Amino acid sequence: MDEIQKTLLEQVAGLHEFPTGAYNIRANGESVSRNTTAHIDIVTKQDKPGIDIVIKPGTKKESVHIPVLLSQSGLKEMVYNDFYVGDDCDVTIVAGCGIHNSGNEESRHDGIHRFFIGRNSHVKYVEKHYGSGDGNGQRIMNPQTVVELGDNSFMELETVQIRGVDSTIRKTEAVLGESSKLIITERLLTHGSQNAESYFSVDLNGADSSANLISRSVAKENSRQLFVSKMNGNNRCAGHSECDGIIMDNAKISALPEITANHLDAALIHEAAIGKIAGEQITKLMTLGLTEAEAEEQIVNGFLR
Repeated sequence: MDEIQKTLLEQVAGLHEFPTGAYNIRANGESVSRNTTAHIDIVTKQDKPGIDIVIKPGTKKESVHIPVLLSQSGLKEMVYNDFYVGDDCDVTIVAGCGIHNSGNEESRHDGIHRFFIGRNSHVKYVEKHYGSGDGNGQRIMNPQTVVELGDNSFMELETVQIRGVDSTIRKTEAVLGESSKLIITERLLTHGSQNAESYFSVDLNGADSSANLISRSVAKENSRQLFVSKMNGNNRCAGHSECDGIIMDNAKISALPEITANHLDAALIHEAAIGKIAGEQITKLMTLGLTEAEAEEQIVNGFLR
């Protein structure tokens, strides 16, 4: 990998070198490095671009890294990655995409990640998106995540858009089994004239299943954001959806939360709040020696943490 790709890798996966454990690193449309373990296999799909990640039953305290890096201006790709997680597993999966575009052509990565998670498993999934480059070409990412969560399993899904993504449509769908639990945390920052749309759909099908969806976003300058969430309680369950947004400059944020109870014992809550930074917060930090811009930055960073 060249220096640009190494920087992208650090931003989206927190890696300075190849990780331990299982991994597949994709750069400019090709797999550049891969490692499997005794418990985790990674297989190239034969019918379309992408990989199958197979995690054997009983796998504990192992990780999988599958970052995607684009540093070639004008490259457009669509990949399909499927995760098959067996029963009684405890694993961490780190994905994400970094695009560096210093040219005039559009660079774009679209990806569909599907998770088939067995019973009694715990999966932590982290996906980060980052863009850089001083060209006029756009950096576009459209990730889609589909989850089938088995009985008594727990999934933590953390999705982060750091900076530099001009346009993104982010879709997440989940179906929960009996006594399963899902926590989704979205952190999103847009600036300039960027546009970001987030769509969430959660079906609480299993008895005693639960879901907690939290979105925290900051829209600066002339950027636009749309948040749409749908949560369906189809059994005895508990669901919570929360969208908190900070709006700055000439930006716009729209939030459309929806909850539907299709069972007498479905307990669902939704919350949405959008507003500017309170003036007293800025004043307090300025009394400690920060400039107004530095105070705003501190507040934004703390809000998105």
